Amino acid sequence: MGQAFDPQVLLSEALMANLATLGDEGPRNAPAWFLWEGGAIWMPASGSNSSVRRLQADPRCAVEVTRFDNEAGILLHLGLRGRASIQVMDGARFRRLLSKYLGPEEARWNPWFIRNVAAIDDPDGRMIKLRPQTIFTNNVSYARSGPQLAWPPED
Repeated sequence: MGQAFDPQVLLSEALMANLATLGDEGPRNAPAWFLWEGGAIWMPASGSNSSVRRLQADPRCAVEVTRFDNEAGILLHLGLRGRASIQVMDGARFRRLLSKYLGPEEARWNPWFIRNVAAIDDPDGRMIKLRPQTIFTNNVSYARSGPQLAWPPED
């Protein structure tokens, strides 16, 4: 088994989260950008999104974030578990989330992407909010290289 690490290491990075939900059709998994803010993870969605529909029926979910760098031998895993809620889109929060992935200068954001994929002012916009009941971290960076090259580097 690996070692625990500070979850902020991954929560502050522009990584993909995987949202796991339950529905009548069984378990489902969806990749998502995310923002960690106020003790909760926030993921963009729309009111018609299948993850939103499943969470409205059963709010239990899990979110996984992983940093894997094969060359450097880094493998960090973060798991968040709990009950999600669906929130009306908060434009300021969504802009902070987009800044994490697209950079701080909105003028440099791809207009096509903002218009067609990440419409900030979409009236159907929602955010999935998970204030985790449990947080699990596992650093198994030594899996490839052995403990002498494990992350974080030893002094």
